[in-house]
Amino acid sequence: MSEPFVAERRGRARWFRRGPWENGAAAVIGVGIVMLMQPISIDLFSYSFVTILAGTLGFVVVSHFPK
Repeated sequence: MSEPFVAERRGRARWFRRGPWENGAAAVIGVGIVMLMQPISIDLFSYSFVTILAGTLGFVVVSHFPK
């Protein structure tokens, strides 16, 4: 392989590591659960399911990233 291609793959691998992205997806799920349980705003409650769903789908996608 040529050297620029290897360097590009290393840079891409650094961005697509599983750990930080899994933590972010779990945080989105947690925010969605907080939105679901809060008694103040109906708008936050309305978007809680979409937020939890987005976090879950993100977690499924990220689980296929390399370690």
